[in-house]
Amino acid sequence: MAKDIVLDCRGLEPPEPLERVLEAVSGLGRDERVLMLLEREPHPLYRILQQNGYAWQTTARDDGVFEILISLKA
Repeated sequence: MAKDIVLDCRGLEPPEPLERVLEAVSGLGRDERVLMLLEREPHPLYRILQQNGYAWQTTARDDGVFEILISLKA
């Protein structure tokens, strides 16, 4: 079962959310995931994740928060 690391970046100004999530994913193990919470969709992050072998799933919640679940590609 995957272990989720919750990273609440709501209210932070760029580039802090990007810096925090990159630090969090840099040490991910196969059974770990990072769940990032943010008020906007982080398009620059997707490019970085793709280039570095991560998979992600984005869910837009009704309250305007984006949930980005990040893991290592299988």
